[in-house]
Amino acid sequence: MNMDGFDFNLRKFNTSNIYSYFLSHPDVTKQDLASTLNLTLPTVTKNIEYLSGLGLIQVSGSRGQTGGRRAITYSLCSEAKVALGLDISKHHVSCVVVDLYGKIISFKRHRLVFEYTDKYFREVSELLNRFIENCGIDEKKIIGVGIGIPALVQSDNRTVFYSAIMGFEEDTYSMFHKYIPYDIVMFNDAKASCFAEKWVNKDIRNAFYILLSNNVGGAMIINGQVYSGNNFRAAEVGHITLVPRGRKCYCGQSGCVDPYLAATNLSQDDLAGFFATLQTTQDERILDDWDQYLDYMASAVNNVRALMDCDVILGGYVGAYLEPYLGEIKKRALKISTFDSDADYIKLCSYKNESIAAGAALYHISEFTKTI
Repeated sequence: MNMDGFDFNLRKFNTSNIYSYFLSHPDVTKQDLASTLNLTLPTVTKNIEYLSGLGLIQVSGSRGQTGGRRAITYSLCSEAKVALGLDISKHHVSCVVVDLYGKIISFKRHRLVFEYTDKYFREVSELLNRFIENCGIDEKKIIGVGIGIPALVQSDNRTVFYSAIMGFEEDTYSMFHKYIPYDIVMFNDAKASCFAEKWVNKDIRNAFYILLSNNVGGAMIINGQVYSGNNFRAAEVGHITLVPRGRKCYCGQSGCVDPYLAATNLSQDDLAGFFATLQTTQDERILDDWDQYLDYMASAVNNVRALMDCDVILGGYVGAYLEPYLGEIKKRALKISTFDSDADYIKLCSYKNESIAAGAALYHISEFTKTI
């Protein structure tokens, strides 16, 4: 490599490190950057000027004793770029917009019954356009749209190869792209939701994420990365046999986890209402159904723990409501565990709102960050 190439790579490395530092530290001084990243002040100054010129950082204030010379502080321009996310389910479409920190700026859930028709994909685009308009988003700031779907998708984030739930076809990407004029990527819903969880908890090394939504999915984090498997179908916990010869699953088998732990077992359309009722009800049918649901959940969690020996994160639509019941879930899982003396390995999701749509959008934020 010639020296010009070396200098370019070094500058890019320094710029990337400085920008990454801003992602996790608000109100940073030049001195903070120099001492933490082991850089000279002239190098820091040049990079501050460069990032400011791109509109990615801004002066946020100052720090120091009153009366003395105060150090200027800088912070990320969090909405200099944004990404959009969609969560596509049988009866709804959720839209989210996230900033460069990965924070949800706004979200909206719409009722729209899925059908694989040109009309449906056009209506999704119209919902997204209204969402953009109502949020006052400058279209020039949009770096892409991530779409979470209940289907398995190849590593190209375009090709659907299994979709028994809703019937997405191989040209699904083309159908979306026909009406959505942005860079589009598609993800399995559980993988997208897991990506959002990893974004919030960057120190996760190994964990198994169970998506308890209208269908049950899963994702594995191994060595800090979401693991897809040899055939991009890893962690499909929804299709582990839970009850031999049990309830029929949409996949054609019987007794899978999915027909026992899908959110639709609790409510078809108002999960918040179900959990609000659960806190006060004396209805034995509701209480019995919940008791049985907890047993099935404990069994599924125990199976994952026995195989993977890592933390198990409960997420998805149901996961957002489980905090009052975590102690009981741990108790039941521990009762049937062979090896564990406590159940602290069972965690609840940190990303509780629209994790599928947000996780799909966060892919674009992650890729954008790599370009700095």
